[in-house]
Amino acid sequence: MLRNVAVGLGLMEFPFDSVAGFWRWIDLCEAGGVDSLWQTDRIVSREPILECMSVMAALAGRTRRLKFGVNVLSLAFRDPVLLAKQCATIDVLSEGRLLPAFGIGSPLAPEWRTLNLDTKTRGRKTDEGLEIIRRLWAEDEVDFEGVHYRLSGASISPKPVQPDLPMWIGGSSPAAIRRTARFGTGWQAGGETPDDIGAVVAAIREAAIAEGRPIDDDHYGAGIAFRFGRPDDPALERLFDAYRRRTGRDPQKYFAIGDAEAIVERIGHYVTAGISKFILRPAARGDSEMLAQTRRLVEEVLPLVATRWPRPKKRLAAE
Repeated sequence: MLRNVAVGLGLMEFPFDSVAGFWRWIDLCEAGGVDSLWQTDRIVSREPILECMSVMAALAGRTRRLKFGVNVLSLAFRDPVLLAKQCATIDVLSEGRLLPAFGIGSPLAPEWRTLNLDTKTRGRKTDEGLEIIRRLWAEDEVDFEGVHYRLSGASISPKPVQPDLPMWIGGSSPAAIRRTARFGTGWQAGGETPDDIGAVVAAIREAAIAEGRPIDDDHYGAGIAFRFGRPDDPALERLFDAYRRRTGRDPQKYFAIGDAEAIVERIGHYVTAGISKFILRPAARGDSEMLAQTRRLVEEVLPLVATRWPRPKKRLAAE
């Protein structure tokens, strides 16, 4: 089956030496055929991490072709009415290029302790928030009576440019699968390996059909850190250590390291498991490394992806 495989790039920490380097990187992605850009959501951190919604607004003004999103936004930390308004505004100003993605947030995230929030509420708050956002994007007036949110006659204008603004959902627990089937137009994997993903995708498809709203086969995504080089590259040591501390996982199992063929082969394992949309994060530090790694991805990986997974003709004709 032909798959509409698309490769975007993502950031978690701010790995650049300068703001000028960041914008050079954005311009390279815009000119180089990268599908989309993604910013991780983190409010509290000692490491430099940009605030995700501010980044989306800046990208709306800087770029003309690129789509962009948050991978994924922890909805339990944010007011859903304000977030619905922010997303609609950015979608309008970018002429329909926003790709919002939502999740409940890791229970290990520092925000829960720092902001004195109860992790036990995150699932219910997220479900209520998703309901509110979806309705505000579509309805002129919203009344809502929930456990965490209550609204009377809420409305936002302008509405998003995209008539059915995408709503990608993260997480692989049974509750996250149900949430994706109920609200999502797509699913974004987190730390799942290709071996894990097949079962999750199958469960989401089954649950979505039961909800009467099946999700497009091309609307399943995953994030992969990549680096052109060798696993024993000294520059990777700090990045590997940070990844272990943050996730408790072995980075060797989750990073794509090697030449272009090795990186594409790793992408292929995810495609076989049911993934079509990719967020590749450069495992690099500093302006020169970020630009060099991204330039090689643009020049070497993207052509191989286009050759191995040619885009379906019906999609090309519709664009």
